Amino acid sequence: MGGESNYEIHQNAYIKLILHALKHKTSSVNGALLGRISGNGDNVEIIESVPLFHSQIGLLPPLEISLIMIEEYYADKGLSIVGYFHANEGFDDFEVGNVAKNIADHIYKYFPQAALLLLDNKKLEALLKEGKDRSPVMQLYTKEVSRCWKLAGADAASSSLKIKEPSANIVLLDYVSSGKWKDIVDFDDHLDDINKDWLNPELFK
Repeated sequence: MGGESNYEIHQNAYIKLILHALKHKTSSVNGALLGRISGNGDNVEIIESVPLFHSQIGLLPPLEISLIMIEEYYADKGLSIVGYFHANEGFDDFEVGNVAKNIADHIYKYFPQAALLLLDNKKLEALLKEGKDRSPVMQLYTKEVSRCWKLAGADAASSSLKIKEPSANIVLLDYVSSGKWKDIVDFDDHLDDINKDWLNPELFK
């Protein structure tokens, strides 16, 4: 593959990640991105997401357990882990820290077109106040053509992230106003109480 990939995230996958971050505003949170390569091999479709952790997110044993469980479940659906989502604890923190890099590097080993999505807290706050923006409230980092994770969008030839459904942010605002973020279950919750379902099957019903 000669150039950079384009990334398209489905509405429910996108909303789930943001609701997870809103539920744990004072913590860093992370999530796994599930999808597949589409088109001529230059497009990565992010179809699903799984909220991972909101405490001690760098701990390897629970992370490894969660990724194995996620891979096994979604393999039957023809999806694999195609990227990683991270939301920093600090509102003004736009750095991709070592924990995020290490987890994304692990995914990159198995999927070289992996996406690293970092929540843009300022953009999210502006969306929640004004409700106008239709673009993703996330920054896309990729590692395809360099040795380090680089922010996409710096030039016209670089990778891009778009939401499949143009009205996703409007739907997100509706879920936020109705307190839907309270219902999100992540792997931290599941490991504390196995009756809590990390698949969040009732979230969008």
